[in-house]
Amino acid sequence: MAMAALPHDLMSKLCVNMEKNDRIPASNYDRYNVKRGLRNSDGTGVMAGLTKVCSVEGYYIEDGEKLPREGRLTYRGVDVRSIVNGCREEKRFGYEECIWLLLFGSLPTAENLNRFCELLSLARELPKSFIEDIIMRSPSPDVMNQLGRCVLALYSYDENADDTSIENVLWQSVRLIAQMPLMMAYTYQVKKRNFYRRSMYIHPAEPDQRTAEVILNSIRHDKQFTEREAALLDLCLMVHADHGGGNNSAFAARVLSSSGTDTYSAIAAGIGALKGPKHGGANLKVIQMLEYMKNDVRDYGDDEEIADFLKRVVRREAGDGSGLIYGMGHAVYTLSDPRAVILKKEAEDFCPGTGFEDDLKLLEAVERLTPGVFAEEKGSAKKICANVDLYSGLIYRMLRIPVDLYTPMFTVARTAGWCAHRIEEIMTSGRIIRPAYKSLALPQDYIPLSKRTESTETLGERAYIPQDER
Repeated sequence: MAMAALPHDLMSKLCVNMEKNDRIPASNYDRYNVKRGLRNSDGTGVMAGLTKVCSVEGYYIEDGEKLPREGRLTYRGVDVRSIVNGCREEKRFGYEECIWLLLFGSLPTAENLNRFCELLSLARELPKSFIEDIIMRSPSPDVMNQLGRCVLALYSYDENADDTSIENVLWQSVRLIAQMPLMMAYTYQVKKRNFYRRSMYIHPAEPDQRTAEVILNSIRHDKQFTEREAALLDLCLMVHADHGGGNNSAFAARVLSSSGTDTYSAIAAGIGALKGPKHGGANLKVIQMLEYMKNDVRDYGDDEEIADFLKRVVRREAGDGSGLIYGMGHAVYTLSDPRAVILKKEAEDFCPGTGFEDDLKLLEAVERLTPGVFAEEKGSAKKICANVDLYSGLIYRMLRIPVDLYTPMFTVARTAGWCAHRIEEIMTSGRIIRPAYKSLALPQDYIPLSKRTESTETLGERAYIPQDER
């Protein structure tokens, strides 16, 4: 049964009243000292909890003043750069090691890592008929929404779905981390068949493959990929595995976990948060911005022309009209985002011969010129650096990963972090997260329906909805 079409006239009239009653002037936030977005006036985050899982550092406070510093990201106290460098030097995959580190708090021994990889392989198989009954029967035009639906559906296949003992939540977490790559790949295949009218293929995972290999095996029709491609994708998974308890999606997962709800609901909340273009969807926005730029800029080596384009983006005269230069700026990082630094170097090494040299050249120009554009257009002296999204989308493009999977790829990696934060929340907090909101509503008397006068714009005749759509 099709959904009813949007009654534009009716909705427009209703929105007029909503605009009048729901809009809160920005000045009221200052008046009542309410920190919008849980941000302090200097842009730092409001302290909302304690964690041992992950640390995100981009500034330090001295004499009450926020001072910029080079960015640093640590998983359980271990610098992500050292994890990446160590795995590269030993020519091995590192994402599974990051999962272990985030969940258990220490680096695994070789024996423990091998056994854990075997456990992930064992947990990867989806329930019987899950692909046919859940993924194939209700295709979605959006992979992220379908991923959320798949996670919630797994609840029905779990005999202990509501058991929040640590042992059970850990097993649920391991299964979700292992199964997310396949749910992503199969969801995309079904979308491709139903919305693009292209062939789909369901490739089972090979038992000895690591996560990056599973992904490439399942999304490529011939299951062929190089070791270098798998290593690059593995690195992307490593740097996306977590980003602190305060990032929007991890906080969402922690909020739900604090209520005592099940694992599937909590992780689905993380997926819903990550979908947003201000969070995980930003890498897709970078690629869209890149296409706008390529259509507008004639000389990719002309900084003046590129800067002019960026100025028009800020003025909402170019790009998608949002006024945002995607891939630039971060809530915590000031001088550098360590993830962007890592991915930029990898992109530079991998790019020659791929045909995406111009794309990389333009993104590097965006990184170089944006601080000056912001200073000129907004009169801001705020330090601004490239964030992880500036280069992650380009790497996915070079790896021939479909654009539909850019944000879902983020989801696959970040599931490890969400699960680690959920377990920590269950084990240590013990209180439901319940911040306060100050009410600005004025008192109103209740008026009987028969005595009410028209206080809103008339809605006109009753909207007609066909019988089969009611």
